Amino acid sequence: MELPRINLHAHTLFSDGQNLIKDIVNKALELGINYLAITDHFTNSWKSGIMTNLDSTEKIEDYLNEISECQEFLINNHKNLRLFKGIEVDLSSSANYIKRLINPTKFEIILFEYLETPEGIAFVRNLIDQWKNSVSPLKDFPLIGLAHFDPSNFLYDGLNVLIQFLKDYNIFFEFNSRYPQYYSRRNEMFFKKLKEHNILVAIGSDSHDSRSLDNILDPHIMIKAYNLESNLEMFINHLKQKF
Repeated sequence: MELPRINLHAHTLFSDGQNLIKDIVNKALELGINYLAITDHFTNSWKSGIMTNLDSTEKIEDYLNEISECQEFLINNHKNLRLFKGIEVDLSSSANYIKRLINPTKFEIILFEYLETPEGIAFVRNLIDQWKNSVSPLKDFPLIGLAHFDPSNFLYDGLNVLIQFLKDYNIFFEFNSRYPQYYSRRNEMFFKKLKEHNILVAIGSDSHDSRSLDNILDPHIMIKAYNLESNLEMFINHLKQKF
């Protein structure tokens, strides 16, 4: 099976990107990308003082409305591009801030960045559990992924705990072309575990301008190298079934 052209990590002027949402979508159409997620930043950590992000209910609503308009355009014009509403959540943000501003049912993909410790796993687990307790039906719950995740933080201490967490919560690992060191051979043990436990994998370029939307070849190569094509196919099937 030929792997689809997928990029589920792109930023726009709503955070630290350089393009409008519609311009990213038009570029993705030009490049023949099949699956695209807009995933602008959300944080109230120290980063919020130096980076534009989705920092209010009003801004989040405007953001989601613009993506919805693009989704309608793609559907009405029978374009071969599926667009998803996403957000990238900084795990240095406070739990109360995340719960107050993010309604998970309004998103199709939620990325968590900076998962680096067992305490971080507990933080995400508790957050997801609380979200799920407030969501009915659960089919409306978004897909959850780890943005530019560095497996080496868990490679020699806590790997089994990490894998069980990913499996229990159906969380996908992102092959992020901006951080190729995170899917290098030094982390091969982690990728063997992903294969063994059928953990979902996806691809993102962490694009901050339209010129880097097509930086997805290297992740494709490494997914094949680690024999994870079936894991990506499972992820694509989840996308198709849920959305």
